[in-house]
Amino acid sequence: MRNIELVEVRSELAAGTRGASLGIDALKIASLDKKSNFFTKFDPISVPDANNYLWKDNIYPNAKYIDGVYEVINNVHDTIKALRLEKKFPIILAGDHSTAAGSIMGIKSAAPDKRLGVIWIDAHADIHSPYTSPSGNMHGMPLGMCLQEDNLENRVKSPSEEEIQYWEKLKKIGGDFPKIKAEDIVYISVRDTEEPENALIKKHGIKNFTTKEVRTKGISEVAQEALALLKDCDQIYISFDVDSMDSNISKGTGTPVPDGLSVDEAIHLNEELIKDKRVCCWEIVEVNPTLDSENVMAENAFDVLESMTHSLVSNF
Repeated sequence: MRNIELVEVRSELAAGTRGASLGIDALKIASLDKKSNFFTKFDPISVPDANNYLWKDNIYPNAKYIDGVYEVINNVHDTIKALRLEKKFPIILAGDHSTAAGSIMGIKSAAPDKRLGVIWIDAHADIHSPYTSPSGNMHGMPLGMCLQEDNLENRVKSPSEEEIQYWEKLKKIGGDFPKIKAEDIVYISVRDTEEPENALIKKHGIKNFTTKEVRTKGISEVAQEALALLKDCDQIYISFDVDSMDSNISKGTGTPVPDGLSVDEAIHLNEELIKDKRVCCWEIVEVNPTLDSENVMAENAFDVLESMTHSLVSNF
């Protein structure tokens, strides 16, 4: 049986809109509204954030608040590494998606000889670097960090020397090597990408199961195919961004995109994926209640969280 540890990461430095740090408490309010005892079952670990950097002037336009992001990702790395060394299964509730890099780095640090696969359920590819990001928001860069990928062939920006220095330090958290291989990434429902990302996805042949493909093939088939693509991996990490769900469900995330998954599809998908014994960590990110007057996004996200955890416990 997996030994679950709930981890809370209230960072929102890397998002384009403010409020993602409140997502964890929004999930807890949703659990109360649904009369669930989910949060009474865990004594969560809280990872120190660096949201105080938001009160300072951002001097890094191509990698916003990268000094604070570096601090947070180090903290996440240390926490997840320690938990994995103790054979714990982290369920991570996080704000902005940049901190997923720390999760991946921590898993890899705890087992450097094990090949790590990533299933990225998201509207966005998040494989940018400071050289390619049109916004400079670092929640679009976690996979770029973990791949140590600058994507200079498709650069559209010229980061400052200090931005580059921080970026180089970020890529080396947990060791100076790529934490994952590009062929060990599987996207599901990614549908809002920029050209530099498209070039990388094409170059490495990264598979993206579109929403249409999920519906045509069915959830179970897509889950099986996704896991089969990672057949050579010893461990699998699943990152679930709530904006993978359709924008009509709720506006309660920073970057909603049409043509996403339904709540039921998201629930079923995560339940199917979590059955694989190689899955060692699961994460949910980017709930932003300040954009959602009725807390609908958090309630939908909580349904995914609760069902996934129940499935995790029931299958092991």
